[in-house]
Amino acid sequence: MSMIELLGYISAVVIGFSLGLIGGGGSILTVPALVYLVGVSPVLSTSYSLFVVGASALVGSFTYMKQGLVSYKTALVFAVPSFIAVYATRRWIVPAIPEEILTVDSFVLTKDVAVMVFFAILMALASFSMIRSGKQEQMIEHPIILLNYPMTVLVGAVFGVLAGVVGAGGGFLIIPALVILAKLPMKLAVGTSLLIIAAKSLVGFGGDIGVQPIDWTFLLTFTAIAVVGIFAGTYVSRYVTGKKLKTGFGWFVLVMAVYILVNELIIT
Repeated sequence: MSMIELLGYISAVVIGFSLGLIGGGGSILTVPALVYLVGVSPVLSTSYSLFVVGASALVGSFTYMKQGLVSYKTALVFAVPSFIAVYATRRWIVPAIPEEILTVDSFVLTKDVAVMVFFAILMALASFSMIRSGKQEQMIEHPIILLNYPMTVLVGAVFGVLAGVVGAGGGFLIIPALVILAKLPMKLAVGTSLLIIAAKSLVGFGGDIGVQPIDWTFLLTFTAIAVVGIFAGTYVSRYVTGKKLKTGFGWFVLVMAVYILVNELIIT
């Protein structure tokens, strides 16, 4: 095994750790790790990512369930319209976007660049909200959740459209939505997010079975390593306050947003 491949497997631990600690970030890390470190093709990497993130998130959600940190009603109400919106967006809206959206002199705004820039802008906006609310949050040990059904359905549908456009797992979008709009405390939002991500990702992976040349031995090994990471992440999350967790997640998302903008608009 080469050093690059070893780093690829180490990245699996980091992917699981991020999911366990902050309930997201896995989809952002998994595809680059598989492509650049392990050498898997980009298309197959997106399929593997769905399974790795979905399975890891499912395992991580069990730990949060035991702690009573999953809002099942919120997950159901949020996920159903989200699934419908994602399907509709991928089926009709995304294909309708032209390959070249705007041309100004020698500058051409392509569909791929526009999607990535939109992705980064959403991440930046979410990060600002999380950083600000994280500084203001007061911890409540046993919060009473009064679920606003119309708002949660609306937020779920909006998330579905946004996630469908940028083609991401969406932990960085789900958590801010659950915290800011659905009014869930951070740690409850993390546990609920893991359950939503697990269902969405594994359903998506099911569509690739029989279509993509899946190496089950590699995939299950990589996933098992990620699961180890998610146990470590959920363990560490017990010793990190919701306030620090929210603020730290916000800064993480902001760094990723800046990287994407620089890579898409300056480097290329």
